[in-house]
Amino acid sequence: MSTGPGAASAPAPTPYDTQPAPDPGTPADTGAAPATALGTAPAATTAEAAPRPAAAPRTAPEPVRTAPEPGRTAREPVRTASEPVRTARESGRTASEPGRTAPEPGRAAPRKAGSARRGSSMFSSLKVRNYRLFFMGQVVSNTGTWMQRIAQDWLVLSLTGSSAAVGITTALQFLPMLLFGLYGGVLVDRLPKRPTLLVTQSAMALTGLALAALTLTGHVEVWHVYVAAFAVGLATVVDNPARQSFVSEMVGPGQLQNAVSLNSANFQSARLIGPAVAGLMITGVGTGWAFLANGLSFVAPLTSLLLMRARELHVVERTPRGKGQLREGLRYVAGRPDLIWPIVLVGFIGTFGFNFPVWLSAYADDVFHAGAGAYSLFNTVMAVGSLVGALLAARRGTARLRVLIAAAAAFGALEIVAALAPSYWLFALLMAPIGVFGLTVNVTANTTVQMATDPAMRGRVMALFMMVFMGGTPLGAPLVGWVTDAYGPRTGFALGGVISLAAATAIGLALTRAGNVRPALSWQGRQPRLTFVPRENAHEENNEENREPARAAA
Repeated sequence: MSTGPGAASAPAPTPYDTQPAPDPGTPADTGAAPATALGTAPAATTAEAAPRPAAAPRTAPEPVRTAPEPGRTAREPVRTASEPVRTARESGRTASEPGRTAPEPGRAAPRKAGSARRGSSMFSSLKVRNYRLFFMGQVVSNTGTWMQRIAQDWLVLSLTGSSAAVGITTALQFLPMLLFGLYGGVLVDRLPKRPTLLVTQSAMALTGLALAALTLTGHVEVWHVYVAAFAVGLATVVDNPARQSFVSEMVGPGQLQNAVSLNSANFQSARLIGPAVAGLMITGVGTGWAFLANGLSFVAPLTSLLLMRARELHVVERTPRGKGQLREGLRYVAGRPDLIWPIVLVGFIGTFGFNFPVWLSAYADDVFHAGAGAYSLFNTVMAVGSLVGALLAARRGTARLRVLIAAAAAFGALEIVAALAPSYWLFALLMAPIGVFGLTVNVTANTTVQMATDPAMRGRVMALFMMVFMGGTPLGAPLVGWVTDAYGPRTGFALGGVISLAAATAIGLALTRAGNVRPALSWQGRQPRLTFVPRENAHEENNEENREPARAAA
């Protein structure tokens, strides 16, 4: 059995080379070499030990190590000789270790991801082949999804002439996530992610192609659009948590923050391109061709999923079918403050702080009297800010709860400032930082929750996350819309900012209490720096207080 270089030389001292305990009846050590099963130590050894008494405890026991124990033949000295090698390589296992010459099945990609992580590049997760395929497929698919959203709303408006009908279409698309989101998470934990995504992406492609066929043949009716929107929502119930969970299987925990950030940048880029392309197609050739383009766009993600190498995925053990798994997921989140508080924060901000279609349209028409062009400009500037926020999150590379709380507080404060903005251009410029911090909240919360969750529970936890974030919009939008209509756009926008800021402050205090830390303000040069330091041990303080009466009584 080979042990690498230096195996034939005398074994180097290791932490295990200690003086053995004397046998019963053996006199105490007086400096002479002990007798062993091989006889007394030779005179040369004793003479050599005399000028170096400190070395005697290390070299003297060696004959004992060479004596074969029962069941331990000549391999024992080899293991002793290889101890320094194994100890030196403990922190970074290489292919030259015994038993590590061949990579484990399906574990080649995680090692590459770990090496990519050290570079901390903005696009480091794209070095993983499977994720690169996934990313390119989503670029095409997200653009088609935004095209269908615009074409769908325009088609309903043209068929009915009612804005309420457009609102019903949007509600039908988000309602399944609110009703069945948790059950979707249970299914995702039981099923393999890649085949599941092949089914859900194919289902959404068929809805787009069906709407295209009905519209191009002139047989489309508004109830057809309602059914298609609800069908897309049902597919999203499973597709969304499956895509969220599948990212960690492609890149591993070391690249998760970067990959989630790039997914958000991907979506925001499509948000800039998709509506523009849809507008050109609607005015040029009609809404049916926009539906057709969306249906065909799913060829890209389906192809990317089929081309992935299964052996390079980070295999996650699936949850077996059983009773009470939904309640188990809820109990799991309820017992984890580091999970429940980010989800609650995202719920407040998603429900009350992300109602921009209500506010921006009201500001464009009622406050600045600038029309549809201003509404388009506000959305474009916010999309650019969101894209910048996604890229900054990708560059940051780590997800911290203090970044989440600070971004949520800044998001709420900027909404309050924008609500009071006196001029059109100042309001438009403020949309950019609002987009930056809003996207930072989304990405940081998403990554924090995924990295803190047991892989066997990730589907259920991410389903709850998306249900709270997306499902809160149909509930908060009518309330915020009523406040905006009754008291004006400035009051409605400011109310959303106040609720977001209050939620960030309250949850930040709850997290510091749960983590037994407190905020501390220090100065780094001329700049203030907010850090969190451990609290004094409350238990020891109580013990000290209890000792005082005892001392007085004594």
